[in-house]
Amino acid sequence: MKRKRGGEGGVEVERGGGGGSELKPAVDEFSLLKSDGHGSSNNNTEAFLSLSKLLLHVLDKIGPTMVVLRQDIHQNIERLEELYESNPSIYSSLVEILNKELKDGTTKRATSCSRALLWLCRSMDFTVALLDKIEKDADVSLNQAIEEAYQSTLKPWHGWISSAAYKVALKLIPEREEFISLLMTKGQDYNMLKKDIQCLVSLLLPFLNDVHSILSTFDLEKLKSI
Repeated sequence: MKRKRGGEGGVEVERGGGGGSELKPAVDEFSLLKSDGHGSSNNNTEAFLSLSKLLLHVLDKIGPTMVVLRQDIHQNIERLEELYESNPSIYSSLVEILNKELKDGTTKRATSCSRALLWLCRSMDFTVALLDKIEKDADVSLNQAIEEAYQSTLKPWHGWISSAAYKVALKLIPEREEFISLLMTKGQDYNMLKKDIQCLVSLLLPFLNDVHSILSTFDLEKLKSI
């Protein structure tokens, strides 16, 4: 097969075949959760954990430059998952997790599940902002897209240590074309990737807005990194 330009993304891809992008499994899984009723209330722990794991997958595509953020996300997923698996019937609800820690007086501890939930939500905000910028602006570099996403989602809540680590990572970001090619599967063109991004963002935005509303009722939205 010949390799051709993949539309406005300027990425060389193989034509033919063509399933979805690397994002398609997440779109399908989240859609299935909603159709099964798990996502009808955006308070579902299982759906939230699934989306958090997608975030790791996207960061892996950016490369080792995101290792610090990736490590934090992985630890927060493990913390939340451990509590959920201790009693899925109770902790299937994010609100029940937050209520438990509020009752125990552990909400604002550095290792609380409440903080883990807050930072996972913020990290997903970052991912949505990044993908949305990449999809809507064919000329933006990955470096610029990450910078804009970071400024609008994570930077307001980061202390100087986290901000400094981010600035170092930003210098090692790969080219946009490389990132996009890693998100595409064999036989997929750029327009198919754009559709997957649009679909994923449309699913994530209302979900994250509802989670933020829940966090706000527990007075967690303004917590900064320790």
